[in-house]
Amino acid sequence: WQRYANLRAYYAFMFAHPGKKLLFMGAEIAQEKEWNHDQCLDWHLLEAPPNQGVQQLVKALNRHYRAEPALYQLDFSPDGFEWIDAEDRDSSVFSWVRYAANGDWLVCVCNFTPVVRQGFRLGVPSAGAYRILLDTDALQFNGSGAVQHPQLKVDSIAANGSADSIELTLPPLAALWLKPVRDDQGSRR
Repeated sequence: WQRYANLRAYYAFMFAHPGKKLLFMGAEIAQEKEWNHDQCLDWHLLEAPPNQGVQQLVKALNRHYRAEPALYQLDFSPDGFEWIDAEDRDSSVFSWVRYAANGDWLVCVCNFTPVVRQGFRLGVPSAGAYRILLDTDALQFNGSGAVQHPQLKVDSIAANGSADSIELTLPPLAALWLKPVRDDQGSRR
């Protein structure tokens, strides 16, 4: 389970990080051997739930990538990326914010350990509420579904250099993408 969980977390890490994306043929189904132009892909791997989960995740990543301008608009500008924490070696958690040209953002947090991190405090750009846009440990991706997040409320507790923060339970070997919740008029709540 850890190999597939690591792969799913890494794909979400890569898609949320600046720069253009590259998957070699077969990577979208977690093919273990290198692609060979003289053979077809190992489509039979899709009979296994872990490989189906990776395929479903790649579909979701592509869908979100197209739908979320923060993931691509300012790819080559320092204004499009901001670390929340890149030095949490004790927990092996990386977190950052991606910004769109209109100022909208997406928060990405990756737990690269096989342990659930309870009560993890994460600084966020502003008050309001957030929702989970993507959880690589979700059952739909053949993850454990270990953590079910309701809408996340922001606390006025300073963390990671921000005045506001969220307390999360991070799934093992997983990435979460968080998005601010908007009301019917488009304002952040």
